[in-house]
Amino acid sequence: MKIAIGADHAGFAAKEEIKTVIKALGHAVIDQGTTGEASVDYPDFAEKVARAVVSGEADRGVLLCGTGIGMSIAANKVQGIRAAVISDEKTAALSRQHNDANIFCAGSRVTPVVKIAESLKVWLETPFEGGRHQNRVGKISAIEKSR
Repeated sequence: MKIAIGADHAGFAAKEEIKTVIKALGHAVIDQGTTGEASVDYPDFAEKVARAVVSGEADRGVLLCGTGIGMSIAANKVQGIRAAVISDEKTAALSRQHNDANIFCAGSRVTPVVKIAESLKVWLETPFEGGRHQNRVGKISAIEKSR
């Protein structure tokens, strides 16, 4: 898979480590920035990653900031994105199985990088279950289209 990754200043160091994890798992990385620890605005990077996913340039996305919350809010404004804040392997698996999440968000100030990496591995390997969950994901898409 091609994975677009982005971070703000709070998530920059974690992003650099997570890029190596993604590559080690056999996936390609599309780095959407930031390029250092100078203060930046997280919505800029959330939008870049989200647009890469919806355009098909990337299969999925990863966003890192202090908590993952701001990135998920911003990314979810892009039609077709289902960004989930992930804190552990269970939320990683369920976000894929039940919600078909296409962007993984995490917070480097609240979750150790090793836990982010473990959770991301589960998230990348977990398929969407479809079935009864497909109808629910379809309702999310309908809400987007009604804006």
